[in-house]
Amino acid sequence: MARTRFLFSSDFHGSETVWRKFLNAARIFDLDALILSGDMTAKVMVPIIRQPDGTHRASLLGRDYVLAEEEVPKFEEKCRLIAYIPYRTTPEEAHRIATDEDYRENLFEQLEAETIRHWLSLIPDRVPEKCKVIMSPGNDDKFSVDEVLRSDPRVIYGSDEVVWLDDEHEVLCCGWANKTPFNSPRELSEEELEVKLESLVARVRNVRKAVFCIHVPPHDTPIDTAPALDKDLRPIVRGSQVLMIPVGSKAVRRIIEKYQPLVALHGHVHESPGFVRIGRTQCLNPGSEYNEGIFKGFLVEVEGDRILRLQRVEA
Repeated sequence: MARTRFLFSSDFHGSETVWRKFLNAARIFDLDALILSGDMTAKVMVPIIRQPDGTHRASLLGRDYVLAEEEVPKFEEKCRLIAYIPYRTTPEEAHRIATDEDYRENLFEQLEAETIRHWLSLIPDRVPEKCKVIMSPGNDDKFSVDEVLRSDPRVIYGSDEVVWLDDEHEVLCCGWANKTPFNSPRELSEEELEVKLESLVARVRNVRKAVFCIHVPPHDTPIDTAPALDKDLRPIVRGSQVLMIPVGSKAVRRIIEKYQPLVALHGHVHESPGFVRIGRTQCLNPGSEYNEGIFKGFLVEVEGDRILRLQRVEA
């Protein structure tokens, strides 16, 4: 029987600090695989605008900066460490970024792809050859990321695929989510999501030994609870408490209940780290504190149709 040790995580949202910790774990834990379930890309771009006098102006977290040329690299690193994308530009382009939504979105998508390409370049020095790197985009990741992942020789691209963890265990990967208030790139109705998942399960040879890596967690569990939002996307407060509601997928829950894989790996809901059993299936969500530079994951060891080790990891 194949005994395999892997580390699972999700929702880095552009934090290179968290990504580096994830990669470094391959040697620390002598891993056979790293598995990442999407939402890799950042959400904020920081224009660094060159001025006629040779200085650069930028704003970060409500503070305005005037930077000499030699100070820019350190400022760029500061942006990356808090999961923002720095971008050097001119006053003319900065104006276009601010006023032309299509231009801004296309540029941001290019920068996201460049960021992921840079991240992947770090794999060879940090991850031993024997350790597989299985990656699947999440609902927040734009489709330009897919080709970057597909083209990297060290990455096993998992989106809407069933890939091999070892000679015995398969990983079903799906980064799509049920509908959210944020209109993210990869969203489906519950009915559409269930059809997609059924088509993927049909390709699994042995469900009892399978790992389901589905970005969105199952509905109404301890690992899918998030703040309820009003029409302006602000948390709803009742009394002195933020109202929390289940936001996971009913389709994902039905699929897990029906097929009972060995383990199910989820992310998406940052506020609800933990694990829960649905029948025989152990469902995991490491949660995310990417904006604090904190890595959160689960170390899992499987053999046959058994989980031998299940351990939370934070760094």
